[in-house]
Amino acid sequence: MPSGKRAKQQRRAAASEGRTPPPVRSNGGGPGLSRFSRRTLIIVGVVIVVLIGLGVGLPLALRSSGGGTDTGPTGFEPISKLGKLASPGELGPPGPEGPPLEGGADLAPAGAPQPGGTVDGISCDASEQTLFHIHARLTIFVNGRPVRVPAGVGIAEPQAVQTTRGPVVVRGACFSWLHTHAADGIIHMESPIQRAFTLGNFFDVWGQPLSRTQVGPASGNVTALVDGKVWLGDPGDIALRAHRQIQLEVGTPLVGQLRITNWHGL
Repeated sequence: MPSGKRAKQQRRAAASEGRTPPPVRSNGGGPGLSRFSRRTLIIVGVVIVVLIGLGVGLPLALRSSGGGTDTGPTGFEPISKLGKLASPGELGPPGPEGPPLEGGADLAPAGAPQPGGTVDGISCDASEQTLFHIHARLTIFVNGRPVRVPAGVGIAEPQAVQTTRGPVVVRGACFSWLHTHAADGIIHMESPIQRAFTLGNFFDVWGQPLSRTQVGPASGNVTALVDGKVWLGDPGDIALRAHRQIQLEVGTPLVGQLRITNWHGL
């Protein structure tokens, strides 16, 4: 006899004799509960995976929107660890882009890849790319004296026009995704894709060496200041982020960081 009919007859017989009928069981009994438990665990597992993905992916997306993260062995320490610092002097007069011009002579002549050339995966295109467009600022001191990042870095055959605030490069044979328009230390990051850039990338585009002991043609111990803190890693690993201010110092005396507060819309 089928088990379902047998169970019904048992319950009827028990009821007629005044006994407690056996409990009603669902089809399949225990295995049904097991299947439900497995389903629940699978759903919970999927939810956990999704939450972990959001927890990892969202911070990565937020960091990349700022231009990238610092690479290699990194870390900062307070600028007070350097002891007493010499004064960096006053900011220069406003330049053609708005931020002040840097003082001193050019650290090295402007350099750039040839049209169509690529450095560190960064190409030199016929026109500026602005899908991803942010700016950072670089200042350099050698033995306590300021030197300039020249206009036209990353722009092949740069052509400048004179303004009331100084020359600015407006044309060239090609524009690298990292370049400068004026001698104000402003590094333009103008790329057709959103990607991370480092200070080392900028020096590679410039065609100048950068290490813990050399900045372009200047050699000696290199101290890097980033937004008022001392950078402990290789200066080439410093990420170029929106409005990040970087100061490289070769040799001594060390000076305080010369920072701007107005980016003039950049």
